[in-house]
Amino acid sequence: MMPRSHQPPPPPPPPHEKEQQEAIEHIDEVQNEIDRLNEQASEEILKVEQKYNKLRQPFFQKRSELIAKIPNFWVTTFVNHPQVSALLGEEDEEALHYLTRVEVTEFEDIKSGYRIDFYFDENPYFENKVLSKEFHLNESGDPSSKSTEIKWKSGKDLTKRSSQTQNKASRKRQHEEPESFFTWFTDHSDAGADELGEVIKDDIWPNPLQYYLVPDMDDEEGEGEEDDDDDEEEEGLEDIDEEGDEDEGEEDEDDDEGEEGEEDEGEDD
Repeated sequence: MMPRSHQPPPPPPPPHEKEQQEAIEHIDEVQNEIDRLNEQASEEILKVEQKYNKLRQPFFQKRSELIAKIPNFWVTTFVNHPQVSALLGEEDEEALHYLTRVEVTEFEDIKSGYRIDFYFDENPYFENKVLSKEFHLNESGDPSSKSTEIKWKSGKDLTKRSSQTQNKASRKRQHEEPESFFTWFTDHSDAGADELGEVIKDDIWPNPLQYYLVPDMDDEEGEGEEDDDDDEEEEGLEDIDEEGDEDEGEEDEDDDEGEEGEEDEGEDD
C-alpha cells in the first residue's frame, strides 16, 4: 500500500497583503454607510423641494400676471437666450410674437417629471390656443415625453417648410441647418436628454427677466457708430474753426501792411 502524499498548506500571505485586504473590506463597509446617507439625504432634499415648490406657486402666478402686461415679453426672452435663439428661424420668431404666456409645472412629487405650456393668441399659423410638452420618468427610471399635436393652418406648417428650405438650399449640409423651433413638440427621440426642455425649466423659467433685459447688441453697435460720427463731426468743426482763425490772422497781417504803406506815402509827401 502506497503511502498517502500530503500537500503542504499554502503559505500565509505576507503581512502587508493581509493588512491591505482588511483595509479594502473596511473601506467597502464605510462606503456602504456613505451611500446609505446619500440616499437618505436625497429623500430629505426631495421633501424640501416639494415643500418650496408649493410655496413658489403664488409668486409664479403673480409674475405671469405682470408679464402679461409687457408686449412680446416671451419672444424677446427666447431671442435673447443664446441656446434658444440658435433654434429660431425668422418665421419661428413671427409665430412666437403671438406667445402670451409660458408656464412650467413640476409634478407634485417632482421626481416623476414636468410639463411646459405655451399659450398663444389667435394667429395665422395654427389653431391651438395652448401647446404643451410633458416629460415623464417612470418607476424604473425610463424617460418618456408626449406633446400636443399642432393643428397647422393650410400652408403654414413651419416644420415642413423648414425641411423644404433645407432640401433646396443644400442636401449635403441639411444636417447643419437649424430645424424649426416647433419640431421640438414632435421630437420624442431622446426624452432623457431634451436640452430645450431642460433650458426652459432650469434656466429661463426661474428668472426670465434676466434674458428679457439683455441689451440688444445691434442697438449698442448703432449707438457706438453714432458716437463715432458725432466725434468726427466735432473734429471737422474744430478744423474749420482753426482754418478760419488762420485766415483771419492772414487778413490782419495784410491790413497792417496796407496801413504801413499809407504811412510811408504820407512821409514822402
